[in-house]
Amino acid sequence: MTRPYPTRSARALFEPTQAGALKLANRIVMAPLTRNRAGPGLVPGPFAVEYYAQRASAGLIIAEATQVSAQAQGYADTPGCYTDDQVRGWQKVTSAVHAKGGTIVVQLWHTGRVSHTSFQKDAQAPVGPSAIRANTKTFVAGQGFVDVSMPRALQLDEIPGIIEDFRDACARAIEAGFDGVELHGAHGYLLDAFLRDGTNHRIDGYGGSIGNRARLLLEVTKACAGAIGADRLGVRISPVSTAGDSHDSHPQALFNHVVEGLSPLGLAYLHVVEGETGGARDSIAFDYDALRDRFDGVWMVNNGYNRQMAIDAVATSRADLVSFGRLFIANPDLVERLRDNAPLNKLMGQETFYGGGAHGYTDYPTAKRDRAAIRVGEKAPA
Repeated sequence: MTRPYPTRSARALFEPTQAGALKLANRIVMAPLTRNRAGPGLVPGPFAVEYYAQRASAGLIIAEATQVSAQAQGYADTPGCYTDDQVRGWQKVTSAVHAKGGTIVVQLWHTGRVSHTSFQKDAQAPVGPSAIRANTKTFVAGQGFVDVSMPRALQLDEIPGIIEDFRDACARAIEAGFDGVELHGAHGYLLDAFLRDGTNHRIDGYGGSIGNRARLLLEVTKACAGAIGADRLGVRISPVSTAGDSHDSHPQALFNHVVEGLSPLGLAYLHVVEGETGGARDSIAFDYDALRDRFDGVWMVNNGYNRQMAIDAVATSRADLVSFGRLFIANPDLVERLRDNAPLNKLMGQETFYGGGAHGYTDYPTAKRDRAAIRVGEKAPA
């Protein structure tokens, strides 16, 4: 990093801070995690209420990726935030988290070309920046994992409607009691697909140059900031991740431009996935410090962080916040376990990650429960 950044205490990870309008009890963030457990009407149900309330000690919870419209769906049983019933379902979640003193935002997405005709009205093709099929799969009830469908390119006159869907879903998220919103600009979904020259072959004002390809993300961000306030809005990016068949020929130049465009907006934070999502952090050479220097705001990092890495990142101001995904699946009391350097639960089988009920979702033990079990002579959970 070339800018001067303050040095913090080794305990700073566990101390209160602020991200825009969001007051956080600590710098540990629960990353957005798709769990495919929404009920009829894609409404979050009672299990979601319990799941998020269990994790309310996180400085910030980023609730799972949530559709901005019916067209935006790409996976089975992922929730929405565009109907009255969905808003009422989320109100129960946010109320439960707030009752435990937590802060929660929701991640909003449009999956774009990472979708299937079975999720689209009248079995139409999903949409993307260009008619380029993603080399990835989704899960369709009754069929299992299947290749995503060939998309059609969005028409120019459809793009204002996409922007309005994001703006409206942001307003509904605040109505649902969320403290803010994170825009999903990562992992090959619609906003990210517009950014990349591997997926965006348009020849209009939303394609070609880096400036044109970044236009949709910036327009959506500005519209959402206007709806709820930039200080309640975050954006997630994944500069080198190939998730969702995402790729670009010059990611450094692209994301330098993106961050320079986002910085003046006064966002609550920028959330950066370092390296390959869920994989190697150094899969492709990339200068994250150069990116950090271009952003005047709260900087959140993600991907494979452990306790010591997170402590060091915050203490050196290489990051202001650190988000954890799988560790929060297995450890509802992750903040307390990291603070006390306590042992961590192991993940249950992968079959519990996506879909199902309470098992592998709300039945992970806390360290407090472990200690209580030992005191009464029971065997502590493995």
